[in-house]
Amino acid sequence: MYKSILVPVDLAEDSSWRKSLPVAQAMARTFNAEMHIVAVVPDFGKSIVGSYFPKDFEGDALHAAGEMLKNFIAQNVESDLTVKGHIAHGTIYEEINKAADKLGCDLIVLASHRPELKDYLLGPNAARVVRHANQSVLVVRE
Repeated sequence: MYKSILVPVDLAEDSSWRKSLPVAQAMARTFNAEMHIVAVVPDFGKSIVGSYFPKDFEGDALHAAGEMLKNFIAQNVESDLTVKGHIAHGTIYEEINKAADKLGCDLIVLASHRPELKDYLLGPNAARVVRHANQSVLVVRE
């Protein structure tokens, strides 16, 4: 049913994958699907903010995130699965949806916390992924 599954993770927050990653791995095994794990490094937003950081800060941050993702996969993904890691850079929900489209994924499995009042007003990343994704999205509650 599913051939390619995208799993977004926040490498600094284990609640972003603690429950969703095992679900994604079980689905990948069941459907013999390839897994893509994506970590998004947020951008600065406004260029004036970026001017306060060293010149190569973004490049260094992306490189460090790539190394962290390799370690994450080695430590947390079962070795019998086909998995590829990807680092994206930008607005979190936009980059998740772009990655899913670019990689030809047909399912996104992501974690979501219980909404707080501020989430109803602003909308968390999970809700935005669900609203804008071209794929099926499985939201695993914390």
